[in-house]
Amino acid sequence: MAFSTRLASSLRPALAALHWAAPRQCRRLSTPQGSEPSLDLGGIFPPLATPFSPSQEVDYAQLEGNLRRYASIPFRGLVVLGSNGEYPYLAPRERVEVVSCVRRALPRDRLLLAGSGCESTQATIELTVSMAEAGADVALVVTPCYYRGAMTTAALVHHYTEVSDASPIPVVLYSVPANTGLDLPMEAVITLAQHPNIIGIKDSGGDITRMGLMVHKTRQEDFQVLAGSAGFLLASYAVGASGGVCALANVLGDPLCQLDHLCREGQWQEARDLQHRLIEPNTAVTRRFGIPGLKKAMEWFGYYGGPCRAPLAPLNPAQVEELRSTFSANGWL
Repeated sequence: MAFSTRLASSLRPALAALHWAAPRQCRRLSTPQGSEPSLDLGGIFPPLATPFSPSQEVDYAQLEGNLRRYASIPFRGLVVLGSNGEYPYLAPRERVEVVSCVRRALPRDRLLLAGSGCESTQATIELTVSMAEAGADVALVVTPCYYRGAMTTAALVHHYTEVSDASPIPVVLYSVPANTGLDLPMEAVITLAQHPNIIGIKDSGGDITRMGLMVHKTRQEDFQVLAGSAGFLLASYAVGASGGVCALANVLGDPLCQLDHLCREGQWQEARDLQHRLIEPNTAVTRRFGIPGLKKAMEWFGYYGGPCRAPLAPLNPAQVEELRSTFSANGWL
């Protein structure tokens, strides 16, 4: 989401006045003035793609290989079993094993967020406990959506409250309306932000007005807002987001960490230029071609992408060429 020249000019004085420090040290705009977040989520988190073998089994050796390559990139941490990890296609046993594998390879100073959202509250609690036992630092809990017509604010507040009461680790809410058809209502977010074990939200909707209002309405709470896509990362920081969980970080991790750094340093012109070059590649590996496109792009940058699990189909040759052209046109290949 590009800023216009007029908007960037009007924002620059206010943005320059913000004191962005290093991710582990700064006070977030979404936390009470004079206080520190209980667990700082500031920075970039790639939502890891789950590697599969040609027979569509989880390939743990390739997963470890990707983790070794990511170790040199200054990510705040990793997200396992998000939408880009093909979470719905993994068996419960596989989900726990993937988290255990990542935890063994991940330095202790890097956070591990693990997806544990299920359709029922009971199943979500059980999987969240299992994720904590496997080494996750934070549970990322997507909105239940199968009976979306019944998912009122009251029902969702009750669901997340029960999960967070029972969880041995902090909880981050996860709103991804493109996949669930359900936007976590603002009233629910504001209420849940007051829960002592709910520390933030990953919002993938792309509505910057909504994200800014979340930051504003939860500013007295220990609550952080994470952008759910690289395409609107700069704009999210401009309204007070703490960091980003970005699919594109699987491919262009260093540039996204650089964008994070530029925003924190108030180098808004450089940040805007970099953001512009990330918009089209991000759209290509999310809305346009999805996980098959993400995995294909990973291979061009030295990572193992491999196949998706059926029924996700690989790209056809014309799609591969379009994807490559998108990265090339923006100077990444």
